[in-house]
Amino acid sequence: MVLVPQQYLGFMERSSSVIQPVQQKHPGKPKEVDEKKEDGKLQKVMAGEAQDRRNIWEPSVYYALGKESFYFAGHGISIHESLDTYGALIWPGAIALCQFLENNQQQMSLMDKAVLEIGAGTGLLSIVASLLGAWVTATDLPDILSNLTFNLLRNTKGRCRYTPQVTSLCWGQDLERDFPYLSFHYDYVLAADVVYHHDCLEELLKTMRHFCRPGSRTTLLWANKIRFQSDLRFTESFKSSFNATLLTELPQHEVRIYKATAK
Repeated sequence: MVLVPQQYLGFMERSSSVIQPVQQKHPGKPKEVDEKKEDGKLQKVMAGEAQDRRNIWEPSVYYALGKESFYFAGHGISIHESLDTYGALIWPGAIALCQFLENNQQQMSLMDKAVLEIGAGTGLLSIVASLLGAWVTATDLPDILSNLTFNLLRNTKGRCRYTPQVTSLCWGQDLERDFPYLSFHYDYVLAADVVYHHDCLEELLKTMRHFCRPGSRTTLLWANKIRFQSDLRFTESFKSSFNATLLTELPQHEVRIYKATAK
């Protein structure tokens, strides 16, 4: 018999496993003309990554028409991607963190742990965490949730100790209202490739601090491919905000995985 942690009963009452998305974007200042050029460069870079990734990463075994298959935690995983938004694509940081969690279960077991993923995107990382025995809450912007929910349900139903939950989270917005600190405690917060050229890096750091506070015993695992100078600047702010340790670095993919706790 699976016992549902008491702290999540209230959350389950207000959170549906299927959430209908509404159109909403991360808050941020209006983009200037020169920033549009940077966005164009980013789009080309990341679109190229999406096409090339299948040739360099294992255990990715199949890719066609926006659908990619993986094998983690003893299960085949089928992910539906969308080229319409960055949040509906799989990026290298997510794959790297999935591999790390699978390969280091003795040192960092997720079994029966409460896990929150911020910027869950396609849901690959949340799926793997669920398959490894975690009680997972996957979050992202409202317009990402439909595809996220679809991938989570198709890959975890009948396979996991706990049914993963899906809910909206806009970085830096209404955190205390939607996730009051006294009611929501997580053993792990996961974040993969959430740092790139966007206007919400301060809000992202605020969100990380909200869930990983002094005395919380929450461990934050952040994996990211380093692409731009803004990534390096965020890394310095991240190190200043937390007790951060570089767990592993994959130079061939320019991916770093950090473990952090509150100072």
